[in-house]
Amino acid sequence: MKLDPLSILLNKDLNTTNKIYFISGNETTLIEKIKSKIIEEYKKKYDIPLTKINTIDSFANGGRLFEDTKLFLVENCNGLGEKALDKIRSEKDIFIFAQENSQKIKKIKNLILKDENSYLVECYELDKSSKTKIFNEILNKTKLKIDKNLYWYLIEKLDNKYAFFEDSLNKVMQLDQKDISFSNVRKLLSANNSGKEKIFFNLFKKNKEIIEDYREKIVTFSDVNELYYYCRFYCQLIIDCKNEEEYNKKIPIYLFREKKFLIEFYRKYTSKKKRSLLNLLSSTEKSLRKDNNLSLISGLRFLLSIKKITIS
Repeated sequence: MKLDPLSILLNKDLNTTNKIYFISGNETTLIEKIKSKIIEEYKKKYDIPLTKINTIDSFANGGRLFEDTKLFLVENCNGLGEKALDKIRSEKDIFIFAQENSQKIKKIKNLILKDENSYLVECYELDKSSKTKIFNEILNKTKLKIDKNLYWYLIEKLDNKYAFFEDSLNKVMQLDQKDISFSNVRKLLSANNSGKEKIFFNLFKKNKEIIEDYREKIVTFSDVNELYYYCRFYCQLIIDCKNEEEYNKKIPIYLFREKKFLIEFYRKYTSKKKRSLLNLLSSTEKSLRKDNNLSLISGLRFLLSIKKITIS
């Protein structure tokens, strides 16, 4: 059964009798948000503990005190198929799976979709309609009044990636009513989009220059997370492409100014370096999952580690 991620974001009634949630898509910041919202809902309603396991094979149905229900977050979908689903459907426990789209999860998603006791939540970038619904909900709660033209300006300008959309919108909402003007909002959004992603394109500079650039532009946890997702996108592109021709075709058109740098960057990567880069992304992702925020020091260490792998 399919569940709209907006119904979870907007705190609509969630049928917490369902046992299985499969969260997928290609928008990682929204996947993380939906995952945390579902966990929060179950903890609030039933006060049940969260247990993280790597794969469903790690699940052991041993004897339990008072047959307590548990909430399992399964971090990898390996081993999840019809037999495993049949087994966990018969348990009292709740299972949350979260994995980005890939060919290997198509069959799993179809199984979840057909099961009335399971939810498939697909997370993609926000469109105009989604941003409008979220914004309206916040305005209703805060009773804040915004000029009609400014309202549509925000809908247009706010990022389509959920984490960045939420961060920018929260900053706008923190303004006093008297300060919500085109001028102030433009300043706020331009400061919020001050080229954090450009730090990645300066990785061939000296470490001292990179650190200075980082300290100037990265000042909050949100900034670190935003930079991480930019870097992750560029790194994943390198890892996924088998050759330079494929990589060249997949560089987004809007990065035409950075294309020369990106191709030079790609040429430095061997299969061994790609594995090292993948391990770095994996370990950093685990840190993010533990506390939802990278520290300023961790963000800088992550950035310099990418450089070290690249030029080694």
